[in-house]
Amino acid sequence: MTQKLSIIIPAYNEEKTIHLILDRIRAVELIQGLQKEIVIVNDCSIDGTEQAIERYRADHPELDIRYFRHEVNQGKGAALHTGIREASGDFLIIQDADLEYDPQEFNILLRPILDGFADVVYGSRFMGGNPHRILFFWHSIGNKFLTFLSNALTNLNLTDMETCYKLFRREIIQGISLREKRFGFEPEVTAKVARIAGVRIYEVGISYYGRTYEEGKKIGWRDGFRAIYCILKYNLFTGR
Repeated sequence: MTQKLSIIIPAYNEEKTIHLILDRIRAVELIQGLQKEIVIVNDCSIDGTEQAIERYRADHPELDIRYFRHEVNQGKGAALHTGIREASGDFLIIQDADLEYDPQEFNILLRPILDGFADVVYGSRFMGGNPHRILFFWHSIGNKFLTFLSNALTNLNLTDMETCYKLFRREIIQGISLREKRFGFEPEVTAKVARIAGVRIYEVGISYYGRTYEEGKKIGWRDGFRAIYCILKYNLFTGR
């Protein structure tokens, strides 16, 4: 029986790039003959994101694209909750709707799982020799601090806890009760995955084509403070 990768895309005001990322996903040939299921969750965009998605679906009926829309903006984490719940693939990966991460690298993340070594794979922007756009010094320091704090409490040795590219066996991620509706998803899911008895977590190096705020980057310093709160909350104060 052919296995399937569910690609979860949370989208908010991404009309300028959603068709481009879908083109890149469409061009990917997954290893071992895996099929693709694309699950798009529109978090109540106020631009033409919905129309762009519907046009793309009409132009590419051969693609397995499932579309969901929130009637009220709830945040990226909430969009991920919807996508995770609706996914039907054997494996599940998160893909932002912008162009910061390259879907051609899905296979890099898939290999440790398909080879039988891993249950969860993180794609690290801070390891390996792949291209990385040079952007903000304090963002990189902030990311490394959040990863350090998370590692200290989970006893993992990740290099990039905040990465978008996280790949899971579907039964693992669907078995976790997730609460964070905005950017707190990353520390929450990391804390809860780390608690799973016998879970095998791997990390691989990936490329990173980051955006500036002028180009549409949304995360800010307030989200960094929320991430610290979530690291402490889900590692220290939430029952195991």
